[in-house]
Amino acid sequence: MNHLALAAFLKSRRARIRPSDVGLPTGPRRRVPGLRREEVSQLAGLSADYYTELERGRGTQPSAQVLAALARALRLNGDERDHLFHLADRMVPPAAHGPTAHVQPALLGLLDQLTTTPAQVITDLHETLVQNHLAVALVGRPPALRGPEASFVHRWFTDPDARALYPAEDHPHHSRVFVADLQAVAARRRGDTGVHEMVAALRRRSAEFATLWDTHDVGLRRTDHKRIVHAALGVIELDCHSLFSEDGRQRLLWFSAPPGSEGAAQLQLLSVIGTQDMSPRADELGRPQA
Repeated sequence: MNHLALAAFLKSRRARIRPSDVGLPTGPRRRVPGLRREEVSQLAGLSADYYTELERGRGTQPSAQVLAALARALRLNGDERDHLFHLADRMVPPAAHGPTAHVQPALLGLLDQLTTTPAQVITDLHETLVQNHLAVALVGRPPALRGPEASFVHRWFTDPDARALYPAEDHPHHSRVFVADLQAVAARRRGDTGVHEMVAALRRRSAEFATLWDTHDVGLRRTDHKRIVHAALGVIELDCHSLFSEDGRQRLLWFSAPPGSEGAAQLQLLSVIGTQDMSPRADELGRPQA
């Protein structure tokens, strides 16, 4: 790993980004035009001390997840993101899949503009790529998992704790929708061994999944009405919307509620309390999807 080259590259990318580019306010006392180190660490979900060590050419080799988070925080293009992985002596992951995937710039740009409503970008296998702060407050951060377990659909059918995001009476609906969505994705990505292996594993591990898969119902999840269980605010009724990338492999999800509704009031309160009242087990439950 080339610590000094990595440090220089991170510093140069940080210096070129204006706070307004990433939805941050531009304060009157900035001495440099770019982002501050603590702002990069906040955007990437890292500790300020850890990021500072990286920029000083010290510290341990960053993981693929950390590099992917930094690439998103610094708004790197595809070549820059690959270069970052090379400097850190990590294998460059596929561009469109898995929790280390490179977020498509158009979706990331739109996410930056959604500052007053929960929003996140996921893959077509429901792997969370990036969230705004309100999405973190609403559904929690994704667990640090690789492989099939990074998919919320996989966890939905294999980990009972993942279902805590929704009321129990809504579980059959979400199961049907998840399977119908996966049917469409598997058909479009036919020949993809990762998708085939995931479906095969779910058929073995979940009788519910196998039964629903054999119905052959198909339908991409474009919109949905959801009731989300929040540790502090109780059940929040929201509409969930999806915007698909051109190739269909990534989605921007955002949540809304009709003006004047209880859900709208709860979203306003959510923006105030943030994550401070989230359940301490929120990250363990794997609740970052919708």
